[in-house]
Amino acid sequence: MKKSSTEMVLKLPSHEGKKSTGRIRRRNEELIINAAKHEFALKGYDGATIGSIAKRAGLPRPNIHYYYDSKLALYGDILSGIVDLWDDALNDLEASDEPATALSEYIQQKLSFSRRYPLDSRIFAKEILSGAPRLETYFARGYRLWFERKLRVFQDWADRGKMDRVDPAHLMFLIWSSTQHYADFEAQIGAALGVSSLGEGEFDAAAKTLVMVILKGVGLSNCEE
Repeated sequence: MKKSSTEMVLKLPSHEGKKSTGRIRRRNEELIINAAKHEFALKGYDGATIGSIAKRAGLPRPNIHYYYDSKLALYGDILSGIVDLWDDALNDLEASDEPATALSEYIQQKLSFSRRYPLDSRIFAKEILSGAPRLETYFARGYRLWFERKLRVFQDWADRGKMDRVDPAHLMFLIWSSTQHYADFEAQIGAALGVSSLGEGEFDAAAKTLVMVILKGVGLSNCEE
């Protein structure tokens, strides 16, 4: 069944208390999704076209339209997968967790996403930098309430003296920005480090540094030290 092009509504099981079921992996859609990610990451939503996506995928243009009515429908599927993957990871943080362990694991997971799915991060960044016009519905439908529920985990840890009291929203922004930097600015980081692309060694060093700095910043010790 084709996906409607009248409205782009993200499908986010992570916001409904469900575990994410992952991206659509049907064989004939995988080529389309992968090609579309490259096009959207490189050119943004406005610059990418169904024609350029079909060419990169090595498929006739009608094959794209068989699964997606429009570029917006295809873009919506991709954004849904990106956002749900990230938000589902955040759902794993619980007030009953030990802060040092939970924060360390979350930081490392976010870095893992940057390493494994750099195109996803760049697509999201381009959408935000353009003013997020295609995320308006997502942000309007309870996003702030969901985000505040996540922040209460940090607040609870501080209230119980398990970590220093810091602004929980800005702590979250720090984690997001520092981890996603390694995907969005890979070319700059590679040039600075003298490597053509970031590999396991660079990401391991990044994880060790970010975990140490962020944990010490909220009065915690690295559980692996």
